[in-house]
Amino acid sequence: MLQIQFKHKNYQFQPSWLGVVIVLICIPLFIKLGFWQYSKAQIKSNIQASYQLAEKNTALAFPVGYLSTENQSNDTWKYKKVKVTGNYETKHQILLDNQVEDGRAGYYVITPLKIENSDEYVLINRGWIPANALHTNIPSVKTPDNQQEIIGQVWVPAKKFFTLENPTSDFEVVWQNMDLIKYKKIVPMKVSAMMIKLDKDSNAGGFVRNWDVPQARITTHLGYAYQWYGFAVAAFLIFLVMSFKEVKHH
Repeated sequence: MLQIQFKHKNYQFQPSWLGVVIVLICIPLFIKLGFWQYSKAQIKSNIQASYQLAEKNTALAFPVGYLSTENQSNDTWKYKKVKVTGNYETKHQILLDNQVEDGRAGYYVITPLKIENSDEYVLINRGWIPANALHTNIPSVKTPDNQQEIIGQVWVPAKKFFTLENPTSDFEVVWQNMDLIKYKKIVPMKVSAMMIKLDKDSNAGGFVRNWDVPQARITTHLGYAYQWYGFAVAAFLIFLVMSFKEVKHH
């Protein structure tokens, strides 16, 4: 028993070593987790602000020449509204698997666009299509063959992700993750290190485009943050209650 005593009427404060150790571990951990969730909410809030600003702004000309996926300046273009003209090339089109829309499984259609007056390509996320009843049957995708003006937001795919796919150098139509570095190594063409999510109002061969906006997740992260802070307060209060022992008078 920890020898810290402090009397109040018929009770005295006698915390145990185990209680003190648990509190010293749990409370800082809960507070740290709360700050972590709060910081994620702040990041999502900044992304939301970038989305809203991009919707109001005039589309910028897509920057040709950003070919390196290691180019850190790509981040400055994240969520920017851009415009580019070119023709779709379906030979190296891929379907990004495990995408859900209204409870239905499907794919994102990722099609390379040959930029006008350039030998460079940029990948366009044209939106969501449903999967067939038998998932091994790859759905057919209609693609316009005339020149298209693409308006959308810059998408810089994550470089780190968890995958169970076997590494291969062969080109496959269905992908589990958008591994742009792998894609650039496999295809025989120059591909930009930035991608474009086709604007939901565009008619340039798009599909369902209810792009995930982080607004709802901001509330979720804030809820988790307050929950962790609540755990910290609850742990402290439980420690106090359990540490007060009733003094029995004989």
